[in-house]
Amino acid sequence: MSREYRGRRVVVWPAYLDASLSRGEGRRIPLREAVRRPRAEEIVEAAKRLGLNPEVEEARHPRRWWEQRQRVVVDKLGSKLQTLRALAAEVQRVRDERRRLHR
Repeated sequence: MSREYRGRRVVVWPAYLDASLSRGEGRRIPLREAVRRPRAEEIVEAAKRLGLNPEVEEARHPRRWWEQRQRVVVDKLGSKLQTLRALAAEVQRVRDERRRLHR
């Protein structure tokens, strides 16, 4: 991510929102607010709904450097933690809507 975005945009790794990971493994939000195994595509959809202009990048998470993953760069919504919490809540809403549609 370019330094020109510093302060206005944040990097969101799926691990930051993942309820199946511990804090030591990379989760950044409280477990009760996290979602199980979020995918980058879900984060992108949630960010679009929140108007956060998402961009997907291929990269390696520092704690899992051996795995090629995707991360999403989004506009900041308050603090980074507030942005992550809003994204996790929106990912959950996206999943709930999809479940209702597939019944």
